[in-house]
Parts: sequence; structure tokens; C-alpha cells
Amino acid sequence: MPGRLVAGLAARRIADGGPITIVPCDNLLGNGDATRAVVLEMCRAAYHHLDDWISASVSFVSTVVDRITPATIAGDLASAELATGREDRCAVVEPFSEWVLSGDFPAGRPAWENAGARFVSDVRPFAERKLCLLNGVHSLLAYTGSVLGHATIAEALADPRCRGWLEEWWDGVTPVLRLPGDEVAGYRTALLARKGNPRISHPLSLIARDGSQKLVQRVVPVVHCYREAGEPAPPGAGRIIGAWLAHLRSSGVEISDPRAGELIPLAADERYRAARAILDALEPDLGANGALVAQVAASCQELEGIGG
Repeated sequence: MPGRLVAGLAARRIADGGPITIVPCDNLLGNGDATRAVVLEMCRAAYHHLDDWISASVSFVSTVVDRITPATIAGDLASAELATGREDRCAVVEPFSEWVLSGDFPAGRPAWENAGARFVSDVRPFAERKLCLLNGVHSLLAYTGSVLGHATIAEALADPRCRGWLEEWWDGVTPVLRLPGDEVAGYRTALLARKGNPRISHPLSLIARDGSQKLVQRVVPVVHCYREAGEPAPPGAGRIIGAWLAHLRSSGVEISDPRAGELIPLAADERYRAARAILDALEPDLGANGALVAQVAASCQELEGIGG
């Protein structure tokens, strides 16, 4: 992707095409800054002086795209074709959608707000809300729900135990989100309906993949917020990481993680030592937080007891 962007921008400069805005939609905090950084790094290596033109003529907007998009199943494809008369191999069945953007459009832009887009001065609060409330719960339900024998997000949410753990996590996250309380409350209410929609077949086995990458974005920042305030991490943080530890110890769905070869031996140790080791694997010195280590170990023990 960076190579294609750099080649296109080089051609645009030669053609004197004028300023342009790049709008990345990756599920990543600061996706505009990340895209700018990787494009500039590549163009400095491949195109002499192109980085100067990009800095002067190209804007990189940051965005948050909020929609649950599991792998499309055959029934979804058939329903979409019946409803529209067209084949759509990427049909998305969730009715909810949100697109938040922040940045400059030096050459102008379409009136996307007329279709529901939101233009804000800073997308980070919206990205944090999504990562913690939506994506964080996806990880929570993937690891706890699969141990309890559930296969999808909707099934796990229907379990009172999982629902209680979800509320526990949300209650811990809500105080550190940088959005008005009524907006967060409304988002939580909407999420319950979204996640409980049985037509969205969101397999826990897919969501459980790559935990070592996902939890760094979805859970660790919340731990830091509490630490900066001089408070212990909320119980929900220890529960999610503890459920991930149980997963790495072969509870629930099959393990699929780019760091599995490193993490599985660490997780196989005595629970407390394993909890400290995988916390340090997520982020150096995170395992020095004794209270969090205890939470993780206790949550892992609870789930392993349930799973037998």
C-alpha cells in the first residue's frame, strides 16, 4: 500500500495535479499520522525530493470507521443480492455505521456529512471509545465466551456471566474516555443491541486471533490511564488479560498469534509467574504491577476452573 501511494503521488507531482488528501480508514489510532510516516519513509528512499512536495501538497486525514464487519457468509451474500439485484462479495449486514474524520482537505471535499459522516477537531477520543468499548469487549468475549462453549459474539453476550464481565469492563473504561457522559452512555446502549444481533455471525475463533497485538491497543492504555491517576487498574483489565492467558494455556478456541512460539511457553508456567511474564511480553515492565498480575492470575484460574 505505501508503495502504491508513493508511486501515485510521484505521478501526480509530475502531472502538476495539485494538492490532494489521503483518507486512511485502518482500525488504528492516529491512522493519518501513521500513513504519512510510512509514505514519507518510503519516498525518501525511492524518490528524490518527493517528500518536500508531499509535505507541501498532501494532507493525511485521521479517521475512525465504526462498523462490525465479520467474514461474510453465504446467507449474507444471497440476501444482499436479493435486496439489491447485484452481486456483492463484501456485503456487510450490520445496520449501524459511523465515520469520524479530522484533518485538512486543501482541494475541497465531498459533503460526506450529508450522509452521516462527522468532522471533528480530534478523532482520538472517538478512536479510544471504539477500541476500548467495542474492540475491547470483542477480545473479552472471544476469550471468556469460548471457554464457556459459545461460538459467536451474540451467543456469548446472551450468557449472564459474559454480560456481567462486559459491564465490569465498560464501567472501568468509561471514566477515562474523553467524551461527554451522555454520548458514552448512548454508545454503550447501542453496542448492546449491535453485539446481540444474531444475524451478525461474528465467530469468537476469528476475534481471538492476534491477541498480543490487539490487547496492546485495547486494554493496556486503560491500565496506563489508571496508573497515571495513582489508581490500580480496573478489574476488567485483569479479566481480559487473564482470559487471554487462559487462552494461551489452551482454554477455549485454537491459538493463532504471530508470537505464539514465544508466548505459549511463558503461559505454561505457574499462573502468577505466567501472568507476570505475559504482561511483560505485552509491554516491558508491565509485569511489575503486582496488583494487575494478581488480577490476571485470578481471572485465569477462574476460567480454567470453569473450562475444566
